[in-house]
Amino acid sequence: MRAELGLALRVPAWTWRFYLRHLPLVAGLSLIPSVQRLLVVGGGMPDGLVAASEVLVGVVRLGLVVVVGWLAFRGTRPLFSNARAFVREHWRSLVVQGLLLSVAFAVFDLFAEQVIAGLLPESARQDYLAWLLFLKNPTIIALTFIWWIGLVRQVFCTEPSTVAA
Repeated sequence: MRAELGLALRVPAWTWRFYLRHLPLVAGLSLIPSVQRLLVVGGGMPDGLVAASEVLVGVVRLGLVVVVGWLAFRGTRPLFSNARAFVREHWRSLVVQGLLLSVAFAVFDLFAEQVIAGLLPESARQDYLAWLLFLKNPTIIALTFIWWIGLVRQVFCTEPSTVAA
């Protein structure tokens, strides 16, 4: 199980390195959803622009995923045969990663948005959520996208028999 834990931890480590190496790109693309969330949740955007801005956020996030995916898979050879074998041989590693992502979700989404916001006075909640979402876009949300892409990269590009046991 120690080897599976080590294998699972390779993806968050890769995620962090990728994030730091491409920080200007990731932060730059994430700035658009950050500002949009700050304005919408903070109540500073006219109602007519909210729907259009949501579409823009979706397009920008999709663009971020496409660019990160392109960068992540550049120079690799993803194979379905690797994926099938990886899932068969290292399913425990995938369970560990699922648990790690669940913990991150619980801390940064449920706890930060629900629990902490619930402890604040009503008058401060909207501002808190607006700034929290502003900060989460270039950090937590971007890291989560990169992590998922890293997970797919590991599954499709790693030959399971060559993974150290």
